[in-house]
Parts: sequence; structure tokens; C-alpha cells
Amino acid sequence: MDKPQGDAASWLVTVALLPTEDPASRMRVLRTLESLGAAVIREGVYLLPDTPANRNSLDALSQYIFRSAGVAHVLLVGASSGAQQQAFRNMFDRTLRYEELIKNVEALRVGFGHSDPSAIASVLHKQRREFETIVALDFFPSAARSRAEKTLAETDAAVRKLMFPRQTQTGIGPGERITKRVWATRKPPWADRLACAWLIRRFVDPEGTIAWLDKAQALPPNAIGYGFEGANFANSEKRVTYEEMLVQLGLAKNPALARIGSIVHFLEAGGTPVPEAAGVQTLLQGAVRRSQNEDQLLGEAEKTFDLLYEAYFEAPKARGQA
Repeated sequence: MDKPQGDAASWLVTVALLPTEDPASRMRVLRTLESLGAAVIREGVYLLPDTPANRNSLDALSQYIFRSAGVAHVLLVGASSGAQQQAFRNMFDRTLRYEELIKNVEALRVGFGHSDPSAIASVLHKQRREFETIVALDFFPSAARSRAEKTLAETDAAVRKLMFPRQTQTGIGPGERITKRVWATRKPPWADRLACAWLIRRFVDPEGTIAWLDKAQALPPNAIGYGFEGANFANSEKRVTYEEMLVQLGLAKNPALARIGSIVHFLEAGGTPVPEAAGVQTLLQGAVRRSQNEDQLLGEAEKTFDLLYEAYFEAPKARGQA
């Protein structure tokens, strides 16, 4: 994120007269300002810290407003006093959002020992995304941000212990940790390797690193290999690597992950047709065409697998619920 210099001694004030006859353009401008994290001083007047990124974004937005028959001026101003400077900073205070996130994350601990750990991990992942959204617009990091980050890390570690109480048949030494590791597979990535990488980042090791190896490239020291012969996780006689990971890491009882496994299996190995497979194949093929490298491709593929998981996931019913 582009940071303000020092204490943000200078500010960008956008004064805009938006076209009333074009509601779509007006809404686009307002949503863009919201996405930039702009504070509203009054109707038509918006405030942002002075950063190169904000200058570029507001310049582009001003040009759009002019093309839409509106008027916009971006002014570089300074606060008239220390009190005014603090008042401007307070308009960008994200403390309440961080506190709400902390409350939501801490509430997940109520389900420890009762709810499916992978279901808790899925909710935790959403909270992590919310944290990243807040951080992207947090121009003046505070203690609340540090508390939220610490709460996420501690809860994530606790969920990992619930999900992986002991090592299984992974080719990894007894007691060896599988978090904050390098997870390596070979190029080119397709359905199985992409699904494995998504599974790792979402449920197994969110803080881990995904590495893409060339065909003859050796596995890096201390890395965990997957999706190729001789790796810690590889295809078996009946299962593709993604399915093997589910079994060996104790995630196979999650119905949503298992259903995704059936799609991945069909795309990689054929067998029993899965109705959703054709659509997933089309989405992944489109992602391949749009992406310039493996990391971009994974980012696109993750969106598809996230949507599948959300569609298939069913929260456990409370006791006594019909």
C-alpha cells in the first residue's frame, strides 16, 4: 500500500460537481472514491492523504468526471493547525473496523471442539480477507491493526492444531510442522495442481509459499512437494493428488472439499462425469489465457475454487435443529 509521507502534512481535496443526468456515471464516481478510502468532508468534497498512488487515481477520476459532463478539481492542501491535522487523520481511523474483526475472530473459538475445523478455517479465511481489505485503506496504522493481526495469527495457529493433531502418511517426518513452509509443484499447473495450491493456501498453510518448478528442477531444500512423482503428496492408483491431500491431511470428511475433488479428478483423470466439470474447465482455460505467469493463474483459479466451496459448503446444524 502507498503510504503518506511522514504525518501526511499535505492532503488531496477533491471538489466534484457530478452529473445528475447520468446516474450510472455518478454512482461509478462515488464507488471509486469509496474504494480509494476517501473521507467525505461534505457533499461533493472528498479528502485523501497525499500519496503518488492517490494522486494518480484522482487524476484519472477527474478526467472521467470531465468526460461525463461533470466538474472536478483536485487540490493539494495543508492543515492549518495541529488540531486540524489530527482531525483529518481521525477521519481515516479504522479502529472500529479492526475491533469488529477481532470480535468476530475471537468468536470462532466457541466452535473449537464442536464444529468442523475446516469450516472454522473457511470462516477465518473470510476474516483474513476482510483484514486485508481494511489494511489496503489504512493510511495510518494503529495499535488496533497490530491487535487484529495478532488475533488472526493466534487463531489460525489454534485452528491448524485442530485440523492437524498429528502427522499422517505424507512422507513428512513425525512432528515436522507443515505451516509457514514452501510448497512446490511442477509446471505447468492445471486443475489438480491448482486445486492443491488453493487447498494449501486456504486450509493447510495460509502463510506458506507456493513455488513452481521447471520439469527438471530439483525440489528446494525443506520444501514440501506435491503433484508430481516422488513428491510428499502425489497421485495414487485411485486418487489424484488433491484427493490424496484430503485423505492424508484429514480433510476428506468435508463434503464441500470432497465434491471439488470429484471435479478435479474428472478433469485430470476422467472417470465418472461430473456436471459442473465443463464449467470449471472453461473458467480455468480462460484463466490460463488471461494470466502471464503461474502466480496470476493461481490467483484466478482461487476465485473459481472459492465460489465452488461457498456453493457446496453447508454449515453444521445446531443440536436439536430440524
